[in-house]
Amino acid sequence: MAESAIFVWEGKDKQGRKSKGEISSSTPAIAKAELRRQGIVATKVKKKSAGLSLSRGGKVKPADIALFTRQMATMMRAGVPLVQSFDIVADGVDKPKLAELVREVRTDVAGGNSFSSAIRKHPDHFDELFCNLVDAGEQSGALESMLDRIATYKEKTESLKAKVRKAMTYPIAVLVVAFIVAGILLVKVVPQFEQVFAGFGAELPAFTMMVIGFSEFAQAYWLAIIFAIVAVGFIFSEVHKRSLKFREGLDKLILKMPVAGEIVEKSAVARFARTLSTTFAAGVPLVDALNSVAGATGNTVFVYAVQQVRDDVSTGQQLNFSMRSTGVFPNMVVQMVAIGEEAGALDDMLDKSATYYEEQVDNAVDNLTSLMEPIIMSVLGVLVGGLIIAMYLPIFQLGAVVG
Repeated sequence: MAESAIFVWEGKDKQGRKSKGEISSSTPAIAKAELRRQGIVATKVKKKSAGLSLSRGGKVKPADIALFTRQMATMMRAGVPLVQSFDIVADGVDKPKLAELVREVRTDVAGGNSFSSAIRKHPDHFDELFCNLVDAGEQSGALESMLDRIATYKEKTESLKAKVRKAMTYPIAVLVVAFIVAGILLVKVVPQFEQVFAGFGAELPAFTMMVIGFSEFAQAYWLAIIFAIVAVGFIFSEVHKRSLKFREGLDKLILKMPVAGEIVEKSAVARFARTLSTTFAAGVPLVDALNSVAGATGNTVFVYAVQQVRDDVSTGQQLNFSMRSTGVFPNMVVQMVAIGEEAGALDDMLDKSATYYEEQVDNAVDNLTSLMEPIIMSVLGVLVGGLIIAMYLPIFQLGAVVG
């Protein structure tokens, strides 16, 4: 089968009015035939230039999958057939890679495969939980409502991840910029002042001498410093990827950190509750649901806790008892689970718990941002202001002597 592409067309509709648009097809001839079937006489059909979409390229991200799921849920709820829904979504997305992914899934489904089996061929974009939920929706004959539930789950999960990333990246980004500015001052600006000071013929203040020493070191070894930073970053990334013990130790350390640890903990609890609520409400048995939930928490401490809960539940123990025995889950969510089990509304109680902890994460991120701003300003003041003071201090002293 020829690979599909996007074609830009111009033509006239049934009323003779000029119109134009885009269509997905394998060849211009097939595109014209499809347009004729829609009542449009095409006067021009040409392949869309790939250069127009470079700024919107890039790999498919989880947020793109969330958008795709929401659009599919909307199409199917409106009564649009499944295969046609794929076509509409593929033609409407901005990312070429996402459009290509949707068309590949559409081709598999049109060829007689189920939706779940088609997306299982793309494990990089659709995880086991996503595939299982779609499969459950197809088996129960309620795919559109299941897609709506999955879309809500993905949207809330991605929103939560974005908030945690914001809390972690904002202070790091500002500090990196501060150190880059300080480095430029040490390598480019301080040497200029040093030449001026050499003509003074007087002893420089200790603070100025210290900064000049830093400057000379930075000038001599700036390439080695950059290489060391890159090497440390690469080694950290590789060790984190390959060593389970390192990840466990790092995750435990993060949870013990002030403020940031609280955000990570609450986000893990929120993801646990949201994922378990979604899978349990979809009719997935509790033990099977817990298998999917473990990897969704994002922290190895909670992964092991959920695995322990799964093992306990599989032996007949109540969910709230097994959660309490881990010593990881907050008392509030354990009590909500206990109420849900007694009332037969576990998915509803988990959903309420997830919403509560998502709001807690939101508030904690705002508090962290407010807390970090004065600290960051202080660091910037010490770094940049200290360098400026060190350079002007001899000039002030010289002025005082002359005066």
